[in-house]
Amino acid sequence: MRPPAVAHPVHSREHAWTVAATVTDPEVPVLTIEDLGVLREVEVDGDRATVTITPTYSGCPALEAMRDDVVLALTAAGYDTVDVRTTLTPAWTTDWMTDAGKRKLTEYGIAPPSGRAALGQGPIRLRLAVKCPRCGSLDTHEVSRFGSTSCKALYECRACLEPFDFFKVL
Repeated sequence: MRPPAVAHPVHSREHAWTVAATVTDPEVPVLTIEDLGVLREVEVDGDRATVTITPTYSGCPALEAMRDDVVLALTAAGYDTVDVRTTLTPAWTTDWMTDAGKRKLTEYGIAPPSGRAALGQGPIRLRLAVKCPRCGSLDTHEVSRFGSTSCKALYECRACLEPFDFFKVL
């Protein structure tokens, strides 16, 4: 005898967003794509989910992994078809990063971006001191403009003598 049909759970935009928001950045696994501000839009039409993401920069090597992980997460949640779209407009900035994401970065040992990105004809950016994520000292200096990824610079703390990544203000 055939088992009774199991009704599919009601899929909603909020449900799909919640599922997609669990996907983490493969380069900084304590951050979700929602924390980063990479998750931009989720649409649902029946069992089909369409997710729009914006990479932190064009050519970001983590983008394909994020795309695959979004598809896997939503498929596991019962969506039959998952499309992941990438948009470069408007360009991602660190201003889209959530406060929770910045806190997670600090706890992970990476100094979060400080200040706001200069967009358009905005004010002239000032270079602010970078706070050591380990001891909190502002007595730090840049060792290299590039850290473990292109999004980060390598810093060293003069107080605790520890090196650390700083997530650049972009």
